Amino acid sequence: MGMEKQAVWLKDLFDIFPKERVLTDLADRHAYSFDASMGEYLPVAVVQPQSKEQIQRLVRLANSHRIPLYPRGSASSLSGGPLPVYGGVVVDMSAYPKRLTIDTENMLAIATPSVITAELHRKAEEAGLFYPPDPSSSSVSTLGGNLMENAGGPKGLKYGTTKDYVIGLEVVTPTGEIIRTGGKTVKNVTGYDLTRLLVGSEGTLGIVTEAILRLIPKPRARRTVMAAFPRFEDSGYALTRILGAQILPSAMEVMDEYCIRAVEEYEPSGLPLDAEAILIIEVDGHPAAVEEEAAQCEAICREHGAALVRAAATAEEQAQIWKARRLISPAIARLGPTKISEDATVPRGRIPDMMKRLRQIREKYRLNLVVFGHAGDGNLHPNILTDRRNAEEMARVEKAIGEIFAAAIELGGTLSGEHGIGLMKKPFMEMELGKEGVDMMRKIKEAWDPNNIMNPGKIFPDRNEADR
Repeated sequence: MGMEKQAVWLKDLFDIFPKERVLTDLADRHAYSFDASMGEYLPVAVVQPQSKEQIQRLVRLANSHRIPLYPRGSASSLSGGPLPVYGGVVVDMSAYPKRLTIDTENMLAIATPSVITAELHRKAEEAGLFYPPDPSSSSVSTLGGNLMENAGGPKGLKYGTTKDYVIGLEVVTPTGEIIRTGGKTVKNVTGYDLTRLLVGSEGTLGIVTEAILRLIPKPRARRTVMAAFPRFEDSGYALTRILGAQILPSAMEVMDEYCIRAVEEYEPSGLPLDAEAILIIEVDGHPAAVEEEAAQCEAICREHGAALVRAAATAEEQAQIWKARRLISPAIARLGPTKISEDATVPRGRIPDMMKRLRQIREKYRLNLVVFGHAGDGNLHPNILTDRRNAEEMARVEKAIGEIFAAAIELGGTLSGEHGIGLMKKPFMEMELGKEGVDMMRKIKEAWDPNNIMNPGKIFPDRNEADR
């Protein structure tokens, strides 16, 4: 894109936005050049829309000049979702006006995309309601980012992911129309389900300006159980036995031995250093059922070789058990300056097999690889702690990542359970979907976004990307 042409559309931005909402200084642009992944790309400008009409005018301008637009929330993406890989304009939706209404009669929340997810959790619970999607970034991530990545979290086993709670959207399309999909009714089979298509589309099919979210009654009680296993395989057997006993926990989290050691060294809390795995199991619902199911979970874990089982009844004891899980990220971050977080997902019955493969990959490439994740739904998070300045080690990291994805797919799994494809995983798309499957998705993208202005360079392998 020539400098003269760029100067024209940069000037046009000031016709749409007040000057304080257009950021062009190098320091400002640099602040928007990265997310929580490893990538870093400098945008030409950053804008902070305050209305859907401003976004509509921006999108029409972008189509006229072929300007790449990169919607962005809090930039907690681990897959490079909002990175401005072709320069262009970052659309900072975290600065969009925050509006949140809880409709208790219809058990709905109506929110703008800039609302922080934890704020929705708090407001819903004040009304005696519950919004289950709970990504680990919920204290900083925006609802818009969660919608675009179809965020999950520990409660996905019982309650599903973001897509299961979005029933209506207001969206500015890639060609500049403002449309509404779905609505306030839980049942809606009028035509194609565009709401589901947009959720998880990673900003490639439009910019959300409002969402209608389904809420459910807040569970009356919950109990948490922690079990430590000398052998990782036994934790997998206990997991499947619990589910086979017709118990559906709200969460089942797993930590491998390397996570356990890192957490215990970071903040000692009595975790057994000789364990290969720790399971954290939470059940919720009616108080009587919760008591019975928690006791069953304890018994099953013991029957399958757990050397330590710790149950919690009070909120304080539950918080203490979950503390170990929350400490994983800061604990392992000390193991290397660069943390690469992945989320290969397999059928939960194949978790022991996936763990064996991950150990083989760790040894083969001599890497500091730790694993934790949502064991109940098969969503594992292999994290590699490395140093991006070490070219030789990064070459091994890239090969290891490719083998991790290949192993997940070979075991009947998927490239991503909740982080999204973005920039980091797009080279592997055909490995899972085949050329025909990827081409079908391309056709949808091309129909919605004929000029390829909306978050270009994401999801699809590069060979057919539009020329820029």
